[in-house]
Amino acid sequence: MSEAVVHVVDDDESARESLAFLLEAADFEVVSHASALALLDALPLDGAGCVITDMRMPDMTGLELVRELGARGCRVPIIMITGHGDIPLAVEAMRAGVADFIEKPFGESRILDALNRALEAGPPPLAQNGAATAASDEAALVRQRLETLSERERQVLDGVVDGQPNKVIARELGISPRTVEIYRAKLMAKMHADNLAALVRMTLSIRRG
Repeated sequence: MSEAVVHVVDDDESARESLAFLLEAADFEVVSHASALALLDALPLDGAGCVITDMRMPDMTGLELVRELGARGCRVPIIMITGHGDIPLAVEAMRAGVADFIEKPFGESRILDALNRALEAGPPPLAQNGAATAASDEAALVRQRLETLSERERQVLDGVVDGQPNKVIARELGISPRTVEIYRAKLMAKMHADNLAALVRMTLSIRRG
């Protein structure tokens, strides 16, 4: 069994139990929480691990939980599970420091890949040297890919990373939401982004730099 403890936070009991079962079958130790407040009551979290939380929950949302964990100095990677309509909030969560966000419905490989990647990365690195060099190389690669985007693709990308829904991007650019989707698919291919979270993550890394 992995030494990492995965804390699953979801007010939906069936969704919470289903995800816990999937993770346990993949040999992870899982602790389930029925609310964000229940997770906070369990602080400090034992063992190295990760938090997987739903976005929409009563009393405290996933985004509010991310901010509260940060305020309490809990440096643990967080994965956000979100519905399609929550993408702007998910982008905001990434700005707040989440490792990844996953749109519903998601497959087993998507959540396990995200979890393994978050555990491997761990908390934001404090070290310099090799880590800084790797980050610099990745940033250079992302900038090269950005150069391949057309002006319209850059405009759509800016809207996506600002957390705007397709219909808002479409209205501001004077095109249809369907056309926005086409541009988004094209720019994701050019950026070599397997999913929306990866696209947002690499773009934010450049903006922060």
